[in-house]
Amino acid sequence: MSAALANLSFSSPLALRAARDGWIKWAIAITVSLGAILEVIDVSIVNVALTPMQGNLGATLSEIGWVITAYGIANVVIIPLTPWLDNFFGRKRYFVFSLIAFTLASILCGTAKSLPMLIFARVLQGLGGGSMLGKAQSILFQTFSKEEQGTAQAVFGLGVIVGPALGPTLGGYLTDALNWRWIFFINIPFGILAVMLALTFLPEDEGRRRPARVDWLGIGLLTVGLACLQTLLEEGQQEDWFDSRFITAMAATSFISLAIFTWWEFRVEHPAVDLRVLRYRSVASGSLYSIVLGAGLYGALFAIPIFTQNYLHFTAMQTGQLLMPSALASGVAMVVTGKLVGKFDPRMIIVAGAVITAGVMFNLSTINPDTGAGDLFWPLVFRGLGSVMMFLPLSIATLGSLPRHEVPAASGFYNLTRQLGGSLGVAILTTLLARREAVNRAVLVENVTPFRDSAVERYNQLAGFFQERGFDLATAQQKAWGTIDQIVTGQVAVRAFSGLFFLVGVAFIATLPLLFLLGKGGNKKAAAAAH
Repeated sequence: MSAALANLSFSSPLALRAARDGWIKWAIAITVSLGAILEVIDVSIVNVALTPMQGNLGATLSEIGWVITAYGIANVVIIPLTPWLDNFFGRKRYFVFSLIAFTLASILCGTAKSLPMLIFARVLQGLGGGSMLGKAQSILFQTFSKEEQGTAQAVFGLGVIVGPALGPTLGGYLTDALNWRWIFFINIPFGILAVMLALTFLPEDEGRRRPARVDWLGIGLLTVGLACLQTLLEEGQQEDWFDSRFITAMAATSFISLAIFTWWEFRVEHPAVDLRVLRYRSVASGSLYSIVLGAGLYGALFAIPIFTQNYLHFTAMQTGQLLMPSALASGVAMVVTGKLVGKFDPRMIIVAGAVITAGVMFNLSTINPDTGAGDLFWPLVFRGLGSVMMFLPLSIATLGSLPRHEVPAASGFYNLTRQLGGSLGVAILTTLLARREAVNRAVLVENVTPFRDSAVERYNQLAGFFQERGFDLATAQQKAWGTIDQIVTGQVAVRAFSGLFFLVGVAFIATLPLLFLLGKGGNKKAAAAAH
C-alpha cells in the first residue's frame, strides 16, 4: 500500500481485500470520477431539450433558460464551499450525501409538473453535482502518489473534457427516442451505482477537525456574490447588459459582496473558503489561466452546436454525432498525456496544447457557405487533443506539489475558476456573436438594393425561377425576396462565427505568457514550510 493510503481505514470486506491486493486506489478513482462525470454531463445534456421542455411546461424562452441558469448558480456557489463542508461533515459522508442528493434531485427534475418545480429541483441537483466535482479531484490528489498523478488525473479529466461533448449526444438521443424527462431519469441507475461504490471503497472518516465556529457571514457573502455573478453572465446578453437595471444591480451586488467576502476571509480564524492557498504561486497563476482555459474551451464548444444547428440545420442527434469523434480523441489523448506529464515540463505540454487549439480555431475561422460536416471532422478531433494537453498538465502544475492538507481548498478554488471561466466565455461569445451578426447584416444589406445591378439580376432570376414552378407573379416576387433574405442571413452567420473562432484562437496565443508564471515545481519551498 502506498504512503498516501497507509493511514486510511476501510470497513467493507471488499475494500479491505482491494487495499491488500493494491487496487483500492483505482477503485477510489473510478468511484469519484463517476460522480464527476454525472455532474459534468448534466451541465450540457439539458441544452438540446429546452424546446420540448418549453412546450410541455408552457414557458417562454427566457423562462426556460432558468433551467440552465439555476444549475449554474448552484454549482458555482457550492464548489468553493466543498472543502469546508467536507471538513465539517467528513469526506466520505459528505461525498455520499452529495451523490444521494444529486440522484434524488434528478428524480424531482424528471417528475416536475411545472417550471418553478423544475427550477427548484435543478438548484438541488446543482448543489449535489458541484459538491461531487469539487471533491473528486482533491480525493485523487490525496490518494495517489506524485508519480501516479498523471494517470489518476487522466481518469478524472476524461469525464470533465468528454462530458460536455457526450451531453448533447445523449440528450438528443433520449429526447428524440423517449422524451425530455429521460435526460434526468438516466442519472438514477448511475447515481445508485456511484453511491454503492462510494459506500464500499471510500475510506472511513477519521480524525477530521470540525471548525469551532461556522463562518456564516463568509458563506452568506459568497452565496450572494457568486449567485449574482453567475446570473449576470448567463442573463446579461438577453437583458442587453448594463442597459438593464436588473443586470446593473446584479453586477453591483456581486462586486460588493465578493470584495467584502475576500476581506473577511483573510481576517476570520476559520474561513468558509481558505483563500490563503493563493500564497502558492502555482495555485494563483494556475487558477488565473484556468479562467482563460474554461472561457476558450467551453465557449468554443458552445458556439459549434449553435452553428451546426442554426446554419447547417443539424438535428440535436446529428450535432452530438459530430462532436463524438472529438470526445473519443480526448479519451485517447488522456491516456497518452497522462504518461507524458511525468516526463516533461507540464508548461511545455500546455503550450503545445494551446498552439494546437489556436490552430483549430484559425482553421474554423475559414468556414464558408459550402462548409459541411466533413470539413469540421478533423478540426474537432484536434480540438479534443489540444484541450486535453492543456487541461491535464494544468491541473498537475497547479495542485501537484501542494501539501496534501492544502489540496482540498486549492482544488475547490481552481475548479471554481474553470467553471466561472466557462460561464464568462459563453457570455462573451454570445454577446460578440449577436453584435457581429448585427454589424455584418448592416454591411451586407447595403448591397441588396434596387440600385445594385447584381442584386436586381439575382432577384429577377429567383422570381423567374418561382414563376416557372407555377407561382403567380406576386407570390414569386415574395418568395424571391424571402430567398435573398435567407442567403443574407446565412452569410451573416458565417461571417459572425468566422470572426468568433478567430478571436478565440488569438486569445489562446495572447495568454501563453501566463503559463510561465506557473514555474517549474515552484511550490517546493512553500510546501515544505507548510508541513
